Amino acid sequence: MMRRNITNDLKKWKNSSFRKPLIVYGARQIGKTYSILEFGKQEYANVLYCNFEDNAELAAIFEQNLNPERIVKSLSAMFSVQVSPRNTLIFFDEIQACERALTSLKYFNETANDYHIIAAGSLLGLAVNRGRFSFPVGKVDMLNMYPMNFEEFLSAMGNDLLIDRIKECCKDYSPMELPLHTKAMELYRTYLVVGGYPDAVNRFVQTGDFNLVRAAQATISNAYIADMTKYATPSDTVKSIAVYNSIYSQLAKETTKFQYSVVDKKARSKSYEMALEWLKAANVVLPSVKITEGKMPINLYEEQSTFKIYYSDVGLFSMKSNMPAEKVIQNIDLSDKARGTLAECYVANELTSKGIPLHYWESQNSAEVDFILQNDDGVIPLEVKSSENVRSKSLKTYTDKYNPPYAIRISSRNFGFENGIKSTPLYAIFCL
Repeated sequence: MMRRNITNDLKKWKNSSFRKPLIVYGARQIGKTYSILEFGKQEYANVLYCNFEDNAELAAIFEQNLNPERIVKSLSAMFSVQVSPRNTLIFFDEIQACERALTSLKYFNETANDYHIIAAGSLLGLAVNRGRFSFPVGKVDMLNMYPMNFEEFLSAMGNDLLIDRIKECCKDYSPMELPLHTKAMELYRTYLVVGGYPDAVNRFVQTGDFNLVRAAQATISNAYIADMTKYATPSDTVKSIAVYNSIYSQLAKETTKFQYSVVDKKARSKSYEMALEWLKAANVVLPSVKITEGKMPINLYEEQSTFKIYYSDVGLFSMKSNMPAEKVIQNIDLSDKARGTLAECYVANELTSKGIPLHYWESQNSAEVDFILQNDDGVIPLEVKSSENVRSKSLKTYTDKYNPPYAIRISSRNFGFENGIKSTPLYAIFCL
């Protein structure tokens, strides 16, 4: 069984005094269904599972009134599952396929909140943004889910003790023992190839065959394109695919900010904005917005028209960029640019999995810091380096200007803390 960190969030939801019906949303093939069903098996006497894409007949139950008691009795009879309000998990999967089921969550919250209901949807964010469904605003809890992060990958690979040691070293930034540091770096590079889609991870754990990993990633990529044709207009579909396929070229440029001209020389932002919003809403890509000042709160200094775009899974990124698996893992015959873009995409994925919004800082095109974080300590610059060569004029420019409480440098170097910079190995982002 693959351990997913979202289980802790689901337990908090179950035990909350303010619990509402929960919506878990995210891209396809990231393990939503598996994680919720496993949670249901562990925490409840039974699970009533309804998949609105696999069973079109389910929609008819919601075509009448949306009285929760009637709906529960009908579903209970349909699936021969005895439903007990606090002991049964009701799971509405692929809820975006049934508009009225989504609307019904409002009435469950208002008149029947003793029932524990989780809904999941692959394109729910898209549906909300486009106003296609009558969304129960304020009547549901929401939780975003992403591909497996590096900590979850380590656990799947049987390295829970290594996770514990990494966390111990991160507490006081004491160096990791060299053999363990070397092992963790090798696993990091393996993760760059395998990524966090559970099917790809499972294939690698079972076989160690990178060809099977790439086949799984290609299938997932094709599924995203199929979704584009299903949910977007024909015009937006063509543009979304073009944007989706341009991301590696965007990050490979000297200036990595997103440029519509890379998608199409004649492209204009207005004609491609909806296509890009579609990809963002479906959690297929991750935007990082430029800020112009390293001051709190950083969202006041966002320059919304200037941003970078990353794939939401670094394994998919390495597959789309045709990087040979062996070269990535052995860390040979790759350009510094290729290593750097992989590391940057990986960090973007890790920060996003922790719920941290992505921002970067740029000063008049002369200096750029990869990521800017805001926490209880203040506004923290985070620089990403793929090797042990960690010299960075941009980070110094930023620290001289804003004097942050400390800076974070992510690289292949071991743990350390000197001159106001926390040296954090690439494999340790999950415990920041």
